[in-house]
Amino acid sequence: MSETKIIVLDDDPTGSQTVHSCLLLTRWDVATLKQGLQDAAPLFFVLTNTRGMSAERAAELTREVCQNLRLALDALDRDGQPIHPLLVSRSDSTLRGHYPVETDIIAEELGPFDAHFMVPAFFEGGRITRDSTHYLVMDGREVPVHETEFARDSVFAFHHSYLPDYVEEKTHGRIKAEDVIRFELNDVRGDSLSRLMTLEHNVCCVVDAESQSDLDHFCEQLMQAAGAGKRFLFRSAASLLTSLADLPPQPVAAEAMSTYVRQHQAGAIIVGSHVKKTTGQLQHLLKMPGVVSLEVDVSRLDTEREAMLEQILKQAAQAHSSGKSPVIFTSREELGFEDQASRLAFGERVSAFLMDVVRGLPEDLGFLISKGGITSNDVLSTGLSLRSSRVLGQILPGCSVIRCPQTHPRYPGLPVVIFPGNVGDEEALARAYARLIGSH
Repeated sequence: MSETKIIVLDDDPTGSQTVHSCLLLTRWDVATLKQGLQDAAPLFFVLTNTRGMSAERAAELTREVCQNLRLALDALDRDGQPIHPLLVSRSDSTLRGHYPVETDIIAEELGPFDAHFMVPAFFEGGRITRDSTHYLVMDGREVPVHETEFARDSVFAFHHSYLPDYVEEKTHGRIKAEDVIRFELNDVRGDSLSRLMTLEHNVCCVVDAESQSDLDHFCEQLMQAAGAGKRFLFRSAASLLTSLADLPPQPVAAEAMSTYVRQHQAGAIIVGSHVKKTTGQLQHLLKMPGVVSLEVDVSRLDTEREAMLEQILKQAAQAHSSGKSPVIFTSREELGFEDQASRLAFGERVSAFLMDVVRGLPEDLGFLISKGGITSNDVLSTGLSLRSSRVLGQILPGCSVIRCPQTHPRYPGLPVVIFPGNVGDEEALARAYARLIGSH
């Protein structure tokens, strides 16, 4: 009998923000994928970082992961370890990302599927779906997501919160809104098994959810249908994974995460995200005792890079030697660009600079907080050069803590907080820092 394994292709490293004890893979060669498939946890993540790429590059990379995954699955099957894969394309709870590019490639390489489900709810971040319309809860008010700053993203802009219309928009009419199957709250909370069993031809389904219990109940039926032979693909935010994985409480409570800090040393905070929420959180953090503000003026990056890097690393070392934690953040103003390609290329240069900073931080660093999804992916894969790491749990709702392996050449056992750009209230970043230094 084959074992079911939830395989998450994550377009930035924040999809693990509701689970724990599982592997994050930043490489996807066959041997590394086999490591994930054979791990004891019911799920693992492949961090593709495709949200920071062009659609063409995202398609190419997703195809590479899927082809290697097929080879890994076939090899285990030949060795008498058959795996039944449950595929999840994890993306943003505010509907940004390369849809349908990624789900199309997964279906081509690992299909056929009977249906693909769009489940963008993320309760820890205040994202709910009702009557097939996706909302952000902001200051106690439910705002349709197309009315928020996220819908005006310079790369992933969209015009609809009603998910069938969003699907039609993003597929350029290939999937018509009226052809999208809607699972409304009454369906999600009721008996949908017979309906799930009728799905075929990779039909697109959109799913309502207002609470974790909604997805818990719906996932029970999804798993029953899968057990009866139905093949489903998911495009989701993080909350679906909580219900699919059905994990027990995390080993160390959020309030006790300071136990992972190395030798009670000061840490460092890297802030790349520039969304409004991050800027507000940064302002609160900089008022905390024991931090030192170090701003990276990105407008100077292309002309003064090496001098800026030397100065930042010198200041960070000085702060650390005095028992303080440097907060290294990019300047907050949004620069203008001629086109999407120019914006993405500049973003890559900014990230490369920050990764040089990460590589040069003091070796006895106590902890690291990485703020921003793409920034965090680069911290794990490039700054720390991790092939894999394990999620310890959440320090705040939606904020994972991972730990470098003890074999890491520079930062063995270093705890790293993966803090998404658009998660938490204005004091959340300061609260995570306070928990790591033991003042809660």
